[in-house]
Amino acid sequence: MDYLYWTLIILSFLFAFAGLIYPILPGALFLVLGFVLYGLFYSFHSYTIFFIVVQSVLLASLFVVDYVSNLYGVKRRGGSKAAIWGSTIGLLVGPFVIPVAGIIAGPFIGAFLAELVIGRKSPMDAFRVGVGSVLGFLGGTVVKIVIQLIMIGYFLYVVL
Repeated sequence: MDYLYWTLIILSFLFAFAGLIYPILPGALFLVLGFVLYGLFYSFHSYTIFFIVVQSVLLASLFVVDYVSNLYGVKRRGGSKAAIWGSTIGLLVGPFVIPVAGIIAGPFIGAFLAELVIGRKSPMDAFRVGVGSVLGFLGGTVVKIVIQLIMIGYFLYVVL
């Protein structure tokens, strides 16, 4: 049964990383699912208060990074709130409309169109904002990968 249990735990962690590519998947929650599965299958005794606090802070930071990286990328290039919303919508819709490339094209197109239509910016300015949204997303994704690896590494350190 150990193989089955660990397979389910590892799959939940893999789905957490898939959430970085398909943001519609609740990646952070899949990390928590892996921790809960371990507790249900084996025991929650390994989870000290310190472990729970550290994991909770890291989990919260995943959500903060999502927001701040998008905000920073768009604002740094002169974008408006409309561009932030357009980028977010593009990020959620893009991977389903344009498989694989949609993860990059979606935020760009969303921010670009939002600045053109709602922000009434020139095409060149809207382009800059679109690039900023993509750079913010990519930077945030790198940070989230590191945070998720730290969370999983700390989990393995505690339970093994």
